[in-house]
Amino acid sequence: MSELITPDLVSLDQDLGGDKETVIGQLAALVQRTGRAEQLDGLLADAIARENKTATGIPGGIAIPHCRSAAVTEPTLVMARLAEGVPWGAKDGPADIVFFIAAPEGADQTHLKLLAKLARSLMKKDFVASLRSARSEQEIVRIVDDALGLSPAPEDGATATAGSTAAAAVPASVESRPGAQDAPATAEPTGSAPAPGASARRRIVAVTACPTGIAHTYMAADGLTYAAEEMGVDLQVETQGSAGFTKLDPATIAAADAVIFATDVDVRDRSRFAGKPYVASPVKRGIDEPKVMIEEALANAENPNAKRVQGAAGSADEAETSGGREGWGTRIRKAVMTGVSYMIPFVAAGGLLIALGFMVAGADIANIADDVLTGSTIWSLGEFTLAQYIGAVLFKMGSLAIGLLVPALAGYIAYGLADRPGIAPGFAAGLVANFMGAGFLGGIVGGLLAGLAAYWLAQPRLPRWLGSLMPVVIIPLLATLFSSGLLLLVLGGPIATFMAWLTEWLNGMTGASALALGAILGLMMGADLGGPINKVAYTFAAAGLGAATVANTAPQEIMAAVIAAGMVPPLGLALASLVAKRYFTVAEQENGKAAWLLGASFISEGAIPFAAADPLRVLPSTMVGGAVAGAISLSSGALSPAPHGGVWILPLIGNPLMFLLSVVVGTVVTAGIVVALKHVGGAHGRVADATRSREDAAAVPTTA
Repeated sequence: MSELITPDLVSLDQDLGGDKETVIGQLAALVQRTGRAEQLDGLLADAIARENKTATGIPGGIAIPHCRSAAVTEPTLVMARLAEGVPWGAKDGPADIVFFIAAPEGADQTHLKLLAKLARSLMKKDFVASLRSARSEQEIVRIVDDALGLSPAPEDGATATAGSTAAAAVPASVESRPGAQDAPATAEPTGSAPAPGASARRRIVAVTACPTGIAHTYMAADGLTYAAEEMGVDLQVETQGSAGFTKLDPATIAAADAVIFATDVDVRDRSRFAGKPYVASPVKRGIDEPKVMIEEALANAENPNAKRVQGAAGSADEAETSGGREGWGTRIRKAVMTGVSYMIPFVAAGGLLIALGFMVAGADIANIADDVLTGSTIWSLGEFTLAQYIGAVLFKMGSLAIGLLVPALAGYIAYGLADRPGIAPGFAAGLVANFMGAGFLGGIVGGLLAGLAAYWLAQPRLPRWLGSLMPVVIIPLLATLFSSGLLLLVLGGPIATFMAWLTEWLNGMTGASALALGAILGLMMGADLGGPINKVAYTFAAAGLGAATVANTAPQEIMAAVIAAGMVPPLGLALASLVAKRYFTVAEQENGKAAWLLGASFISEGAIPFAAADPLRVLPSTMVGGAVAGAISLSSGALSPAPHGGVWILPLIGNPLMFLLSVVVGTVVTAGIVVALKHVGGAHGRVADATRSREDAAAVPTTA
């Protein structure tokens, strides 16, 4: 095995730049100059892209930038002691000790073990002090090798080095408990006795979820996983995404010390975690502050008074975070997002099946589908053609699936508030909303009524003989009577009247009104790139699809406008980073390549790396571009029967040419505005300075 760190991979007391990107460029250049990387730009792009996900600064004036890159040929560790500290995202100030870990793309375990070992060592005050006091590159190499267990094994078994060899024998995945990092290395046992770290290692389970389950769910899972590896915590994550999820093993949950919920929707089958101390925060916090969430979970595990997940009947813990009790507004918003998350598959399946039925048999199949299916079979078509029969089958399946949209929305809103006891009352309220013509708005109201009733009914402490009947008999019965009865007797009529007016208004949209609505929806889609404002616009469009008919295509037109506007931000930034490279760093140019696919797939989050680096220029550009795309799409009559898919559902899009035109124009507008704003703001100068710093670093002779 080649050496991980050598003297020519160490830089002492030099000015490597005033920002972390420039410093990373200098360190990446050292990797290339020593023959451990084939391409500087590729390595730098990967390092900056990783840094943009979560800043790698940690308390104590330390930074650990790192990446896996195809440009790296062997695992490498570069160390710099900076003459002046550089801001690196840590709350306690700039970093002056920087370790850059560069691992080959396929060396996942090597990469993670390096992170874990280095993070553990950097928590020891004597180790950090020795780095700051070292006088030569060779001394730094010796200190780091000793800490990472890479020094040659002693021949005489001297006591002075026993701690180092013992540390090397401990697997990288085994860490000591928090608070024990300052213990001297010689305190670790040697010989055949088991290391105490193996039994003391803390275990956490986590769940990540967002309303659409496409981007943030998995980004948060990665952030928590990387942070746990650095901290020496055994963390297992369950991603409750749109493609389904694999539940954590019950034995893993039972062995966990605490639970992390990084979610914007309520956790599916939350009762599995009953009795565990927990931390609950929005999903984005799992991306921005994964280490803090883990620390809070570990603290709660040690606190006998910490809040704990309660049982299946729904409880107050579902409304609380680690920082205190959530307001009812937040709880209701999360419950509605939960309902929308579960509703989307019904909309997608039903809408696409209906669209396929139209493609096979024409739009008239909506009027004759029942006659076709009751009057013929596939073996005896009678007066109908085979195409009509297949079209009728597809249309009917889609219609039945769409018919479940409102009950599913209401049922899972109630589930979000009250867990399982809310599902039956919620579905019943949704069916009543359908019966009365109250549409998705009636479903939302009915679901909230059912969920709140089920939640409050679950609060009293009852005798065991009665408590066992509550979640399966009494709560569903009383909550159904309350929510469905209130809809039937009082609320359903006014809501149905409002929905009829809204439908008539949407059907009558032409000219300026269509332009205005499309622009507003597009503006919202580009405002926060997958955040709450974006989700409100998307929810409005997706929830309304259930009301679409052959005669009423307005909901599908709104859906198309929202999809077109949501595609624009990543595509616009991808175009800008391609045609105006001098305004974008190498890392941003690499992000731009990925943004083409993300934008084409209707994943607005593809523009987040650009917005995070330059929000004042990027967000206004995406908002204007989204507004233009939404206005063109909605006013031109483009329509989408599906709530997601981007260009991949283009064969099912109505008026596809205008849909594509709206996306193209919005993309060009976004790119044009962001380039103009960067030019006015002098962004090209900043990028040029960073580029020159990297080139200068590559030209400086290596230190020996």
